[in-house]
Amino acid sequence: MISKDTSIEELVEKIPAAVTYLSRAGLRCIRCGEPIWGTIEEAAREKGFGDDDIRKFVDDLNALQE
Repeated sequence: MISKDTSIEELVEKIPAAVTYLSRAGLRCIRCGEPIWGTIEEAAREKGFGDDDIRKFVDDLNALQE
């Protein structure tokens, strides 16, 4: 299960479709080669997203696994 504390590296390894989702959500351009280190929460907060947004990202990403 994905949580806000899941590292971006682990997320992309578990759910490759997360790259597209994160790019569309505005969490950096992974495809452009800009590496993301840290957790989902850290990446989201760096882009100005709040708690509600982060919960939605986690819910959406877990839905991608199903």
